[in-house]
Amino acid sequence: MKLLAKFNLILLVLFGAGTLLISQLSYNFLIQNARREVMQEAELMLASARSVRDYTAEDLKPLLEQNPQHKMRFLPETIPAFGATSTFNRLKQNYPDYTYREVSVNPTNPEDRATDWEADILAYMRDHADHKLMIGDRDTPTGPALYLASAITADPSCMECHSRPAVAPAAMIATYGLDHGFGWKAGSVVAAQIVSVPMSVPVGIAKRAFHLLIIYLAIALFATIAALDAGVYFIVIRPLRLVSNAADLASMGEAAPAPLPVRGKDEIATMTASFNRMQVSLAKALKLLK
Repeated sequence: MKLLAKFNLILLVLFGAGTLLISQLSYNFLIQNARREVMQEAELMLASARSVRDYTAEDLKPLLEQNPQHKMRFLPETIPAFGATSTFNRLKQNYPDYTYREVSVNPTNPEDRATDWEADILAYMRDHADHKLMIGDRDTPTGPALYLASAITADPSCMECHSRPAVAPAAMIATYGLDHGFGWKAGSVVAAQIVSVPMSVPVGIAKRAFHLLIIYLAIALFATIAALDAGVYFIVIRPLRLVSNAADLASMGEAAPAPLPVRGKDEIATMTASFNRMQVSLAKALKLLK
């Protein structure tokens, strides 16, 4: 195997290992960055929903409860969850893969009943009082999604409607009935806000960036090898070839070979100068023998 081929093989092994390591680290970084972006979106959506809930409970509900119609017809606008969900449903028109739900295993409105995976989250939060916030992944028909769940604990204002039917507003009972939404216990986890954000878009962007990175690394690898090959050829291999050819001529009886050019002060130049001196000494010795 020639020197240049050995040199290229070493470079390919070293650069290949480095590229593999860099690509793995880069892929993990890009995916984690995509996950952070999704998490920021989920946190922003959850914060927005909480703001709507607070506005409904503190500003809108007191005004609506003064409406005489509220005693005759239940107004869902007085419920914080209704305001947060309705606001998000408007947003969902432009972002159909994003979801926000306030769910319970015993809701007043049947539409808020938790699905199986949502009920599992609620059960875990009830059993682990210190886990008020949960983050996880799940598969959806449109691809993987990240969910952020925040526990809702029954406070005194909740007990006005959800403790016993006897103390609940008559308009609410007339709307939703007596068989669900009651029996909540103050201080317990009774519901959860769950935001679900798709990961397909940011993960797709991360994968495309990773593919571009691999292409650029490959281009840089071959360009570097080509540049190093050119340097090795002109700095090492070509001078060595000149010395080798001159040695062949000397071995075949060339009496006065032309001296090889000496460029620089590196090891190759020192060897070439030494070879030139050897040729001069050899030529003088041959003359003496003759």
